[in-house]
Amino acid sequence: MITIYKSSESNGLLTITEPTKGCWINVVDPSPAEIARLENLGVPRDYITYPLDLDERARTERENSDLLIVLRIPWFQGSAADVPFCTIPLGIVLTEQYFLTICKHENEIIQEFASGRGRGFSTAKRNRFILRLLLSSSTRYMNYLHEINKTVDVLEDQLQASTRNKEVLELLKYQKSLTYFATALKSNELVLQRLYRTQLFRQYPEDEDLLEDAITETQQAIDMTNIASNILSSMMDAFASIISNNLNGVMKFLASVTIILTLPNVIASFFGMNVDLPWGLDTHMLSFAFILVLAAAVSLGALYIFSKKDWL
Repeated sequence: MITIYKSSESNGLLTITEPTKGCWINVVDPSPAEIARLENLGVPRDYITYPLDLDERARTERENSDLLIVLRIPWFQGSAADVPFCTIPLGIVLTEQYFLTICKHENEIIQEFASGRGRGFSTAKRNRFILRLLLSSSTRYMNYLHEINKTVDVLEDQLQASTRNKEVLELLKYQKSLTYFATALKSNELVLQRLYRTQLFRQYPEDEDLLEDAITETQQAIDMTNIASNILSSMMDAFASIISNNLNGVMKFLASVTIILTLPNVIASFFGMNVDLPWGLDTHMLSFAFILVLAAAVSLGALYIFSKKDWL
């Protein structure tokens, strides 16, 4: 799908049908016909197909006067997915006439700008728009990291009384997300540092400040990801032991209850054989009462001993 936007001083961000100079072309999972249309506009085919590869790494590439920037941006797949938060490539192509954003999936970063909510956004200021995209990507990582930390806190409360592996497996899903985030953020930082060393985004003080802010946010996100990943790893090890201890406690309780409930059966079985009852109890009523009292006394004694030894 191809959507073309252009800023207007009076009407804000408008959607137009044909590309004009200074417009923004947003491309999401294009069809072969749409790729051919973009090629006819002078966009190199490789610049279109690279960001559509979900395994593409973050990098920059220049061909003649065209610049390609590939970033790894965060993407929420849903809490039921094997990896709730992952990363996908976002391609930014800067040509003499247009600038393009190319991605395999719809994402919140592009939707924020396409809806006109981007602060100080204008398609005429191409470099500044790209810098705001870079900064928005870093900020989105921070937001998702906060969501992961909140979810992990909830799972931590559930794990304290758990005897199952369900909660640990849930934590493993978010551990995978943090691993993807750490890898993507490190490669994004290298791209931003490389852009900072060029003069393309340092022509105006505000542009240079935006780029520095994007680098700072990315570095902060890297630190937060590493801290969260280390805490989560330690937590998973600790709670694996807690689950084992909880299970041992359940097994200990069940074993103690089984022993206590077995004692009356042992006594009843013994007096059920052809043995003489003590103290000359030859009536059925007295015999039953004696066996019942004896069984209850033995069970209560065992219960007292088990309680003292903390076996229950």
